Amino acid sequence: MKSHTVETQLRLRVRDEQPHDRDQVRIVNEAAFERSDEADLIDRLRDEGVVLASFVAEVDGKIVGHILFSRMTVETAHGPVAAVSLAPMAVHPDYQRRQAGSSLVRHGLTELRARGERIVIVLGHKDYYPRFGFSPEKARDLASPFPPEAFMALELEDGALDGIRGEVRYAAAFGLDANG
Repeated sequence: MKSHTVETQLRLRVRDEQPHDRDQVRIVNEAAFERSDEADLIDRLRDEGVVLASFVAEVDGKIVGHILFSRMTVETAHGPVAAVSLAPMAVHPDYQRRQAGSSLVRHGLTELRARGERIVIVLGHKDYYPRFGFSPEKARDLASPFPPEAFMALELEDGALDGIRGEVRYAAAFGLDANG
């Protein structure tokens, strides 16, 4: 009789990022994206002072994933509406497709909801983020430079996007402001 073991569950812990985690967070982002752009973005967001929340996923004390949320706004005819950008989110390639990313997203959204945030926006994979409630339909009245199928919004409070029409404004660190 043949036997084999399949690891189905990681001993994963999601927690607030601490200052001493920064080097490992950079390593995870560079490994996940195979470049330094996202890790550099994280540094710029920190320097700009717009980080609302940053969480790490660890297995046996090793950081294997990271997610960051920063302040952004939707510029409407009636003034700016506060929103949150989910970006970036990274899982080390050795731990992808093992629920680390999902755990980070769920934890982050729960924390943001508890803090009274109402709207979260993500530019992401159309087959991944809808499982958390993000949808291009919710973002349809938000002008952005991104493809509509990948630009998604989530209401952390029912009706938070009702009547909200305007242009999204990311933190300067993203480098998207044509006037900046």
